[in-house]
Amino acid sequence: MHTRTLGQGLKVSALGLGAMGMSQSYGPNPGSRDEMVAVLRSAVDEGVTFFDTAEVYGPYVNEELVGEALEPIRDQVVIATKFGWDIRDGKSVGLDSRPDQIRRVAEESLKRLRTDVIDLFYQHRVDPAVPIEDVAGTIGELIAEGKVKHFGLSEASADTIRRAHAVHPVTAVQSEYSLWTRDPEAEVLPVLARLGIGFVPFSPLGKGFLTGAVDTSTSFTEGDIRSRVPRFEAGNLAANQALIDHVKTLAAAKGATPGQIALAWLLMQQPWIVPIPGTRRTERIQENVAATQLALSADERADLDAIVRNIGVHGERYNAQHMGYVNG
Repeated sequence: MHTRTLGQGLKVSALGLGAMGMSQSYGPNPGSRDEMVAVLRSAVDEGVTFFDTAEVYGPYVNEELVGEALEPIRDQVVIATKFGWDIRDGKSVGLDSRPDQIRRVAEESLKRLRTDVIDLFYQHRVDPAVPIEDVAGTIGELIAEGKVKHFGLSEASADTIRRAHAVHPVTAVQSEYSLWTRDPEAEVLPVLARLGIGFVPFSPLGKGFLTGAVDTSTSFTEGDIRSRVPRFEAGNLAANQALIDHVKTLAAAKGATPGQIALAWLLMQQPWIVPIPGTRRTERIQENVAATQLALSADERADLDAIVRNIGVHGERYNAQHMGYVNG
């Protein structure tokens, strides 16, 4: 697989792997821990070098899983993790990006990841109680100490990105972005282009919707976050069906899968965009990686853009509580 460069010269595979779903958010994992270790290692065999995790996933167990899987091949991969939540008794109860908290999380994440440096350290959500300048300054100190290589932000506003970057260069911003989540296009992507910052879309397959595997008949298991996401309510899924039907038609014409069309569309947006689809299956990694070789014509890209504009997208991407953490 070819590589792409995020900000500050950080080279990664054109497609990364989000590991969150191996530990939470999408219902019981059908595979064992050993099987997930094997899946993570198989991703490297497929050319993936960019892996995404966070202390809050689990909490903690996802970092431990990624650390165990990648320890033997640590020199071949880039590992991103995150700080910023106040975790008590195994649950997130709010935000906390105070400098001493950032330092504590860094030390603990290093241990769980079985490494001596965090390649990319994101603020998971912007903490309104802590000036972003203090956050950026703390990460700058950790970089100077050799414990972190690169600074990232997640779900941050354009203004916050500018302020942070003025204190310490931001390498990447992570937010949800896909055919049916276009929020970053208006303000965030133009700022990233001007400042030379990379962009890492999570949920690039619309939490499964853009694979064509979810419809109004889908029943989500206990613990699946989609059961609490307005966009996945039956009425909204029915209204959004026209979008995935259109993607399926294009996919069939090109001998591809709907998910590959969605990823190929994202990869065409900018050369500094690196999606991180998540999965628990090696065959899905192989399918996703193949999307990096799929070319969409200018007409096909315009057609996809037009269908989104014309039909719109129904339902918020988070519930009200989590929407409050977005665009900080």
